[in-house]
Amino acid sequence: MRQHCGTCVLEIKQLSVQFHVNQTQLTVIRDLSLSIPDNTVMGLVGESGSGKSVTALSVLGLLPPNGHIESGKIIWNGTEIQGFSDADYRTIRGRDIGLVFQNPLASLNPVFSIQDHFVETLRLHFGHTRKQAIQEAEYWLNRVGIPDAHKRLCDYPHQFSLGMCQRIMIALTLAMKPKLLIADEPTASLDVTIQVQILELLQDLRAELGMSVLLISHDLGVIAQQCDRVAVMYLGELVEWAPAETLFSNPKHPYTQALLASIPIPDPKAPKPQRLSGELPSLYKRPAGCAFHTRCPQAMPVCQTSRPGLNNTVDHAVGCFLYSEEPANQ
Repeated sequence: MRQHCGTCVLEIKQLSVQFHVNQTQLTVIRDLSLSIPDNTVMGLVGESGSGKSVTALSVLGLLPPNGHIESGKIIWNGTEIQGFSDADYRTIRGRDIGLVFQNPLASLNPVFSIQDHFVETLRLHFGHTRKQAIQEAEYWLNRVGIPDAHKRLCDYPHQFSLGMCQRIMIALTLAMKPKLLIADEPTASLDVTIQVQILELLQDLRAELGMSVLLISHDLGVIAQQCDRVAVMYLGELVEWAPAETLFSNPKHPYTQALLASIPIPDPKAPKPQRLSGELPSLYKRPAGCAFHTRCPQAMPVCQTSRPGLNNTVDHAVGCFLYSEEPANQ
């Protein structure tokens, strides 16, 4: 997949990831290629179970013990990192690549104060003195809108709302000044007003710091507002990629079209949202040929036996036999 991205901070090439489950090797990510240019927001969308979060964990070397990279390359700033040891990965995690999870309480240690989180992290990665780390903590808590930041440094995670905990996690991540921020459903557990505040905060800080962002979400409205480019995944495979404006105005893959058709529009005269038929297939019984053919209204006989390759045009790629007769390597 060629994306004409100029300087890319992250390149994923033909990545396949397997999990050992119930004495079976399940392919969770299959031949995924994706590039994130410098100072760009890349959206990664798809239904739950499409492999978005596993992609992020693969980049950071955080796959669970039963998961492994079967093949492919992950290139960070020109260096292949997919074979790094855990010690090598620790030099990248946080300082170069930051990660914000959906549930901030899973990332904050309940027995550590907020000050302790910052002090431990900043002293480890930057060698700050305790005083310097506390000053940085107060600065970043103020930046993300925590009221009375100086007083609340000694509070513990349970003393904050979920939205405030997410702000704290963003502050802790951005205090490391990463070149790439991976935000995995960062607002999914928050109410709408807090969602807007968090997303606006990320946009402002991204522009200020000049970092790239990989924004993982199932919410196409969020993706449309926040992202420069969008990649669509289905059952662990990339099915379409394009600049955000192009993808939303001219979606080509039937799966992308179905996702967009399912979005409710707050207009009584607008067409009713269309529910995508069928269910995401089990990885235990991955369909032969095109993974989407069991749910596709435009499926052809060839789709049942062959996987389509990505058909690349200028700044738009789609993996569908409607646009290409070339099968991918089986």
